[in-house]
Amino acid sequence: MDSRMIADFIRRLARRRSASPAMSRSAARASRQVIAPAPGSEAARAIATTTVMPSGRLREYARTARGVGRLAAITVWVPLSVGFEAVLLLVPGTAKIRWTRMVWGGLCLLLSLRIRVVGRRAGGVGGRRARQNGERPVIYVSNHSTWLDVPVLGTVLPSNFVAKGDIEGWPIMGLVSRIGRTIFVSRQRSTTGRERDEMLHRLMVEGDNLILFPEGTSSDGSRVLPFLSAFFAIAKPPRLPRGKGPVEPDSEAAAIAARPGMTPLIQPVSVVYDELEGLPVNHARRPVFAWYGDMELGPHVWQLLKWRSMRATVLLHPALDPDDFPSRKALAQAAWRAVAAGAAQLRQNQAQPEQDSAYACRPLAGMLPQDLERHRG
Repeated sequence: MDSRMIADFIRRLARRRSASPAMSRSAARASRQVIAPAPGSEAARAIATTTVMPSGRLREYARTARGVGRLAAITVWVPLSVGFEAVLLLVPGTAKIRWTRMVWGGLCLLLSLRIRVVGRRAGGVGGRRARQNGERPVIYVSNHSTWLDVPVLGTVLPSNFVAKGDIEGWPIMGLVSRIGRTIFVSRQRSTTGRERDEMLHRLMVEGDNLILFPEGTSSDGSRVLPFLSAFFAIAKPPRLPRGKGPVEPDSEAAAIAARPGMTPLIQPVSVVYDELEGLPVNHARRPVFAWYGDMELGPHVWQLLKWRSMRATVLLHPALDPDDFPSRKALAQAAWRAVAAGAAQLRQNQAQPEQDSAYACRPLAGMLPQDLERHRG
């Protein structure tokens, strides 16, 4: 019974195949319906301009070659640019301040790191003559999530950094930071007065604007840590005890700071890395940029060098006048709220109005539209 059923099935299958001749593979492929955009349409142009990236092993080779090329270019750029900056330290005026922006801007260019700036920067380039003419100093306070914050803010803001004293002893970064006129602080009670006097001298006499990271450390980029009020001591000195009148200035810096309207302004700044190879950075991709805790600097730099392109957005908030706040703690809280809210908004990857944003499209000069306005004026 079973054998007859099997034989009958085989005969029917043979008749079906003989009734419809087998179609060749090429004919079958030709008979398939092809769905393609109309020639000249927007979809056709998009397909024509699409870059197909290599995958697998070839892609990794391309990333490695990109990293090696950038590392070689940075190895040449940094010593040459920093060496020229060392010469400019002997030249009076603002040339060293402007060149520092070019050093950081060149590094961003080699990293293929674009910078979008939203808002207007408070203050000018600074310098001794600017302070003598009554230009008010500015202290920029920003969130801190990675070492990339230094070249990004150094490109946009004509100012000097205040950094931990540990960096001064690093083999290469320590030398670069010293030539870049970084102010090192140890945060020890025994040196607080001396460090505050140095910052006051740089603000009031030398005419430098300063960049502070009041979180005191770097974070993972998903939040802004509370600001430490001690960082605002230079802008909001402690109140004098009752019964004591104003103290006579004991230095040139203190005398300039005592003039009406010369209290340093505080401008909060939010920095978020929001694009990686043209795609928005979400929570999963944020660790690509973050450098914090016990992470090694070398491997982190190497991984960043291999990406094709990145973008940072710098949001400049309205400046705060320390005289409007009753204490350093209140000033620190107000600055923190502005920075935290701005960073949270940027992490949502919302489009910014074109009239409110502009690229620092001249990375070697770090120039913004307001810089061009000053030059034309």
